[in-house]
Amino acid sequence: MSVDAQITDDMATIRGAGVDSIVEVRGVSKFYEPDTQALLNINLEFPRGEMTTLLGPSGCGKTTLLKIIAGLLEQTEGEVFVNGMRIKGPGPERAFVFQDFALMPWANVIRNVSFGLELRGMPKKERYDIARRYIAKVNLTGFEEKFPHELSGGMRQRVGLARALCVDADVLLMDEPFSAVDEQTRRQFQEDLLSLLQIEEKSVIFVTHSIEEAVYVSDQIVLLSPRPGRVNKMIRPEIDRRGSADEIRRDKRYLDTVEEIWHELRDYLE
Repeated sequence: MSVDAQITDDMATIRGAGVDSIVEVRGVSKFYEPDTQALLNINLEFPRGEMTTLLGPSGCGKTTLLKIIAGLLEQTEGEVFVNGMRIKGPGPERAFVFQDFALMPWANVIRNVSFGLELRGMPKKERYDIARRYIAKVNLTGFEEKFPHELSGGMRQRVGLARALCVDADVLLMDEPFSAVDEQTRRQFQEDLLSLLQIEEKSVIFVTHSIEEAVYVSDQIVLLSPRPGRVNKMIRPEIDRRGSADEIRRDKRYLDTVEEIWHELRDYLE
């Protein structure tokens, strides 16, 4: 075990540290008919104001767990609490950023970004004023009247992020949000997201297949086992993020944590 990554197999360690959890997952399992187990007895706490990444081999239930927390999918067993309240479906305290953007093709950027506020019945001028602020924060000022088909993949993903931020949810749930863009755009998105979250002070639950991305963006990483997904390890990279992106990616703690997770995942493939 690396001294550069604080790893524990027992959530009791985290609970004992007095962490303020915004999301709690208690005994969650998900079974599909006839005999497929996607998740088995998941117990997790997600610290308030931090980014937690769900990481694991393909098919381990990362997105399934994320959708259960979002209230988009019902668990077979167990409970999920947000701000201490048991959830029974989607709620305004959670916002989902989809992998495939999920934008309305017939609506322009400002309408897409403000759509959640429209559903809440907010007057048009007020919701458009709020939407413009978030459009500016994701560097899309000037594209308010454009339609999704007129935007690049990276720009469409920025619209999705602005829409999630616009509703001022406590928790952002992000399902591989950068997987559809090229590597250069992906790295820029990672840095932009971290900078934006420092200002917004949101709690984020993030799904990715990329070990490097998980270590770079995360305060906490949940490593799931192959299906049925179970919590295998909790990892806190403890990386000094005061340097540049290149300095962070050359940091020994970053490299050691990436390597350690890779060895763990490689064992699953053998």
